[in-house]
Amino acid sequence: MNKPLTPPAPRFTGRMPGLVATLPTGLDARAAAVLREIVEQYVETGEPVGSRTLSRRLPMNLSPATIRNVMADLTDSGLLFAPHTSAGRLPTDQGLRLFVDGLLHFGELTEDERESISATLATAGRSLEDTLAEASTMLSGLSAAAGLVLAPKSEGALRHIEFVPLGSGRALVVLVAGDGHVENRVIEIPPGVPPSALQQASNYLNARLSGRPLVELRELVSQEMSANRTELDALSAQVVAAGLATWTGEGRGGSLFVRGQARLLADVTQIESLAAIQALFERLEAQETMLRLLELAEQSDGVRIFIGADSGLFGTSGVSMVVAPARGEGGRIVGAIGVIGPTRINYGRIIPVVDYTAQVIGRLLG
Repeated sequence: MNKPLTPPAPRFTGRMPGLVATLPTGLDARAAAVLREIVEQYVETGEPVGSRTLSRRLPMNLSPATIRNVMADLTDSGLLFAPHTSAGRLPTDQGLRLFVDGLLHFGELTEDERESISATLATAGRSLEDTLAEASTMLSGLSAAAGLVLAPKSEGALRHIEFVPLGSGRALVVLVAGDGHVENRVIEIPPGVPPSALQQASNYLNARLSGRPLVELRELVSQEMSANRTELDALSAQVVAAGLATWTGEGRGGSLFVRGQARLLADVTQIESLAAIQALFERLEAQETMLRLLELAEQSDGVRIFIGADSGLFGTSGVSMVVAPARGEGGRIVGAIGVIGPTRINYGRIIPVVDYTAQVIGRLLG
């Protein structure tokens, strides 16, 4: 039996080489130590940290008065803020960014932990879709946040395609691959498209599949439409075009698995509002967000950390994302693996787990 996966607790070092160069002008090693301790306490408890608590925990001998002065400097620099007039301090997104970039140190996963992740994601006896969903669930459980796995679109031959009306100007595209794998995607269609137009579009495409991948199918359909050799009416033609555009290599669609949304809602007091979390989930379900996730993953070989709105992905403060690319053969990006949670997620614990999970998923998808 595999040993339970228990990623290592975060290990934080003291002042890192080159740290002073990354700190705002006027802040020294004392400021770095105070910032580091406040962030560590915030990650652990989520509560503001006061000067008396810091005076007992800091490795250097500083009086509460001195610590208050340092905290005031950090606040003026935009690295800390006071949630209440008489309370302690919490890190801002900028302070967390500085901590992650210059003060955070995390350990490697042990061999037993790597084997446990690999065994959890083993594909024997289950579909790839189930494996990816399991990966998302595993990440959520290990991080106490929402885990996400972005899988690539199917590029193989198709066996069947179907358009199903959903109402409100939308339709569901159901694609059955040659290996039996089923993928679904919602597309926008002109309002008022009758069911007969959807059925006509399905019949038209299925008559031309012949085991073709979607890229080839789109080229064939495009040529026929340009030459006006089809019997499709205008509405059916738009349905066909929308469905194919969503699923070609140019559209770069895929499947997004998100598990653990309730974990974010449970920590909603640390985030601006419930509405912000609901908007986040809506963005996660959108096609453009999946594409943006892949773009973010492609910009780095390893794990990337986004705090608050600095990814430009969600525009939401109080939320952090740790994301890594899943690479197949030849280093080709085949997906993205990540965790989304409140800014007080345990970065030292999560980063090595996301990194190794991305490697395993990359091998599976590649």
